[in-house]
Amino acid sequence: MRRANVLNDEFEYDDSDPNGYHSGVAPVGKSAGGENLAVKAFELPPGQSVCPYHYEYVEEWLLVLEGTVLVRTPGGEHELRQGDLASFAAGPSGAHKATNHGEQTARILMFSSAHEPAVAVYPDSDKIGVWTPGGADNAMLHRRDGDVEYYDGEG
Repeated sequence: MRRANVLNDEFEYDDSDPNGYHSGVAPVGKSAGGENLAVKAFELPPGQSVCPYHYEYVEEWLLVLEGTVLVRTPGGEHELRQGDLASFAAGPSGAHKATNHGEQTARILMFSSAHEPAVAVYPDSDKIGVWTPGGADNAMLHRRDGDVEYYDGEG
């Protein structure tokens, strides 16, 4: 049996993340041997967010493990505390952003049925991201206003 600990596995930080989005991640689902769910633990220092306001085309869940987080949704902002569980619907109605506005580090667990390739839409910046196997080198981020016709460039 493989396992991971959502409370004290090592969190990895990416030094290239800008201030406001400098959070740590622990791929606890993968560490525990999971294949059908994306399960990640995040550590959010004060003033930091997991990622920009976005939605995906799968249902996502957030569980607060420690501290408090402010979650922005299409319905407004909601403070979640330790033990609170929230779900975000697939599509625009499930848009969300989790930020730690507290003074202590917060930890959350996020999980979904997302598989790569996956699509995320960022309404504030009007971007769309396509995440493919192989990590960030294979990701594609584009402004949504760059539309082309279906047969454009096909001769």
